[in-house]
Amino acid sequence: MTKNRRNAIVTLLFLFAASAFILCSCATKEKNGSEKTKVINPVIGDIVLTVMTTGVVEPQNRLEIKPSISGRIEEILAYEGDKVKKGDILAWMSSTERAALIDAARSQGQETLSYWEEVYKKTPIISPIDGEVIVRSVEPGQTVTTSDAILVLSDRLVISAQFDETDIGRVKIGQEAFIALDSYPDLEINGTVDHIAYESEIVNNVTIYNVDIVPKDAPEIFRSGMSVTVEVVEKKMTGVITIPADAVHYDKERQFVMMKDRRGRTIERDIVTGLSDEKNIEIISGLAAEDNVIVKGAEYLPKRKNSGVNPFMPSRR
Repeated sequence: MTKNRRNAIVTLLFLFAASAFILCSCATKEKNGSEKTKVINPVIGDIVLTVMTTGVVEPQNRLEIKPSISGRIEEILAYEGDKVKKGDILAWMSSTERAALIDAARSQGQETLSYWEEVYKKTPIISPIDGEVIVRSVEPGQTVTTSDAILVLSDRLVISAQFDETDIGRVKIGQEAFIALDSYPDLEINGTVDHIAYESEIVNNVTIYNVDIVPKDAPEIFRSGMSVTVEVVEKKMTGVITIPADAVHYDKERQFVMMKDRRGRTIERDIVTGLSDEKNIEIISGLAAEDNVIVKGAEYLPKRKNSGVNPFMPSRR
């Protein structure tokens, strides 16, 4: 075999190997690309647009009960967690003078003690509101002054949520809200926006507004000071056709999807969209539930809410 012929054979073998490598690479690339493409059908579901933030459980109106006189607590009739009505007697106390007189009479016998207890009555401490006892800070026998809070009442426990000034315009009184306690993450509580502060506060150089959210059915586990995550429902569409937001393509003002027709060909279909929660999007017209829509690089997992929250920068979803 001549040298030139041998070189030609080597060259041909090299070209054959290179061609095989290129064909294999293209096939692999095509296979990997197809793995990222899914064909799905539109789903009839809900689209919920929410504003998320954090908050804390606290009394909407916190009332400290302080005695009108200085003296000694004789009896406490209320305990933490008790529900009380306006006019209920919460405690009995003796003024400083009565306490001294009763102590002196006690040393002189039961007859003298009974006489002075009847003549010099104890002073009642009365609840001024309907509410719940959340703090009991004294016990019988303890000496108090008019500046000491012996009990603390709450008319009701609410969620005090903080909304950034860029999102407060999306929050309205009466809107539905979802409340999740950090200490009980699996428990979701429904609530309603009850009050929006008229004055802002500066927290960590961020302008925020406090919003009161009232739970519809406050559970027994509610405690003042608990941290919560709140989602206020800005808009909600139920029973609408939805597809993943990643399936929608945009060309200037045009919106369309890529889909498979009845013959299996890939075609474009113009659509009109509505509300979007950034994960799924409402289809107003252009698609039916039986259409085959092509989605690239996205899983179609309809969900109402995501995890994660920034305390002072609520996320709009």
